[in-house]
Order: sequence, then structure tokens, then C-alpha cells
Amino acid sequence: MVDALPSRNEPRDSGGPVTKKPRFGAVLRVASGNFLEMYDFIVYGYYAVYIGKTFFPAGSEFASLMLSLMTFGVGYLMRPVGAIVLGAYIDRRGRRQGLIVTLGLMAIGTLTIAVTPSYAAIGLAAPIAVVIGRLLQGLSAGVELGGVSVYLAEIATPRTRGFYCSWQSASQQLAVVFTALIALVLTGLVTTEQLSAWGWRIPLLIGCFIIPVILFLRRSLEETEAFVKMKHHARRASDVFRIVASHWRIVLSGMMLVVFTTTSFYLITAYTPTFGKQALHLDARSAFLVTLCVGLSNFVWLPIAGSLSDRIGRRPLVTIVPVLALVTAYPAMAWLVAAPSFSHLLAVELWFSALFGFYNGAMVPLLVEVMPPAVRTAGFSLAYSLATAVFGGFTPAICTYLIERTGNKASPALWLMTAAAVSLVGVFLSRRARSQLQVPVEA
Repeated sequence: MVDALPSRNEPRDSGGPVTKKPRFGAVLRVASGNFLEMYDFIVYGYYAVYIGKTFFPAGSEFASLMLSLMTFGVGYLMRPVGAIVLGAYIDRRGRRQGLIVTLGLMAIGTLTIAVTPSYAAIGLAAPIAVVIGRLLQGLSAGVELGGVSVYLAEIATPRTRGFYCSWQSASQQLAVVFTALIALVLTGLVTTEQLSAWGWRIPLLIGCFIIPVILFLRRSLEETEAFVKMKHHARRASDVFRIVASHWRIVLSGMMLVVFTTTSFYLITAYTPTFGKQALHLDARSAFLVTLCVGLSNFVWLPIAGSLSDRIGRRPLVTIVPVLALVTAYPAMAWLVAAPSFSHLLAVELWFSALFGFYNGAMVPLLVEVMPPAVRTAGFSLAYSLATAVFGGFTPAICTYLIERTGNKASPALWLMTAAAVSLVGVFLSRRARSQLQVPVEA
């Protein structure tokens, strides 16, 4: 029998299973891999227009873009599979080994997309190869966030868990900034025609070249003390599946908690270049610059929010932020589309960034804390991946469709408000899930 990680809102036992002296070097090594995984995964969304023209030629620009964005979303359909299969592997074999495997899978998927010839060169084989590469990326990403979050939570103390877990998301924001910087440099060096023909491949290849360095860093990780001390480990993947299935209410409430964070993240990062160019008719450099600023803003807010949740608890933040989103999202977006400009887009995106940062900074450690210890990685990853597959991953495609269908360029705000409402319900459902987990869980 193994107790759950003690919550920030629950009495603490100084004899708990987490390490008492967290190592900052371990945080850097595990977060650097998460940075690269997220970079490789989201860079597709930044160049969706050009990828669509290369691999998905169609009768209209809208159809080509939609095919490209749907392929972007297909990666998210694979994430629940990666969450449960690779999550089971990590919960059985250890956090360190699993994080190395996920990085390798992401490398193969990214390289596949980067080097596949165009549709004009090899026909139908081109989009098929791109979809396969995207599926491999999704398989890896399905457990990456969970694996990193659990690792950071297990090397932290209860009083610093929110701060340490925040570096999972903060490393992703550095990936957003890095991607936007490359895009700014690239758009300044090559013409639009060159970018469409071959320039979009350069950022993908850069990600491939960085992988050996990150792999070297991850190989030096040590196993977490919490995993080593766990009294019972699932011996077979079927054991992990059984335990996860028996706690489906916890996974469901966790999925609902994640909906707002994943939807808002992809709205303000992966979708911003497309929204700025296609809907607001801003130049590409302005849209990429806004995305860069959003990444920096997220990076600042996340550790602040994580530390704040260590002091006041997770629940106040995860309750207040969705309410603010419900009240402000549509008015802010309507103001933007009424007078589109760089400064207006920046202001709205920075507001959404603050909402994302404060919510995510509290939500991630809360989600780790409510998961059964024996399947902590699989449970966390499955909840996160289901939310991303159903809501977040298809955010660029759904927002593009809403604008086309309604003619209302502010309609993406309705999607964000829907996500906020779902997560608000999840906040209340998670109360019962947490109370259930205070009883030791059979591993």
C-alpha cells in the first residue's frame, strides 16, 4: 500500500516519499528534454499553411489549410495511446528510462516530417508519411508531459511542488520563444516563395540536430527516490491498465481540469501565427513577434503561479481563472477584431497568457497529487492527453472552422469559454477525487 503525494491543501508528513533536497541540475536536464519535445511538436503548427501547400494540395486555400491543421490534430489523437502504453512502461520501468524512450520517438517523427518529399514529387506517399510522422510525435508527446511532471513532483518537497512542477510548462514556453525567434529570423532571410518551397523544413531540421545533446543530458538523470521506495510496482502493463480503469472518475475529473490549460495554450501559441495572418491580415513577422512575447509572458507567469499555489493552495487559482476567462474572453476578442493591429493582438494575447499561466501553474501539481501512486504517470498522462485530443489539439482547426462557418472572427473566444466552463466543472469534481485518494491506493 502506498500513499498519494501529500497535497498543498492537506496535512504534510515529513517522512513522505519525495526527496527532501531537490537537485536543480535534475530539473534542468529533465526540463531541457521537455523543451525539445514541445518544440518539435508545435513547430508544425507554425508552418501549417506552408505544410498544407506542400503535402495537401487542394482546390482552395481553406481546404489545404484545413487538411494540414487536421493532420496537426491527428497527433493529439495518438496522445491517449502514448499516455496509457508508454505511461504504463514508465510506471513499471522507471521515470528515467521512459523519458529517454519518449525523446527517441519524437526524434523519429520529427525527422520523418522534415525530410519527406512533397506531394508533387512522390504523390500520395507524401501525406501518408507526414501523418505517420505526426502519429509518432503524438505517441511520444502523450506521455512526455506526464513523465516530466511526475519526475519534478517526486524530486520536490510538498512546500515547493508547485514551483518545481511549473518548470514543466515553463520549458514549453522557452520552446515557443525559440520557435518564434527562428521564424522571425527565417522570414527575414528568405522570401515567401522560398519559405513555402523549402524554408519551413529548416526549423524541423534544427530540432533534429539538437536531439543528441538533449539525449545525452537525459541519460545522466537518476531515478526518483519516490519510485525507488515505492513498495509495489505494477509488473505488467495489464496491471497498470486495471488500476487506471478502476480510478476512471479521477482520470475523468483530471481530464476536465486540463481542458482549459491545453485549449488556451494552443490558442495563444500554435494558432496565433495562422490567426494573425489569415483572419486579421497582419504580416507574418508581426504574428510571430506576438507569439514570441506570449512565450516570454507564459514563462514569467508559470513559476510565479506555481509558487503562489504552494502558499495559498491550488484550488483558489484553478477556480478564479476560468471564471475570469468566461467573463473577459469574448469582449477582448471582439475588441481585437473590430480594430486589428499588432498592439491590439499583443494586448489580448498577453491577457490570455496571464490566464493560462496562473491556471496551469496550479493545475499541474494538483493533477499529480490526485493521481494513484502506482499509475501516477499513466493516469496523469491519460487525463492530459484526453483533454488535448478532444479539445486542445484541434483548437487551430476548430477556430479556423468557426470563423469560416460563422463569419465572426471573434468566434475563437467561444471555444475558449467552452473550455473554461468544462474545467470549472472539473475543479468541483476533483474535490471528491482527491478525498477518495486520501485512502491508500493498492499498487
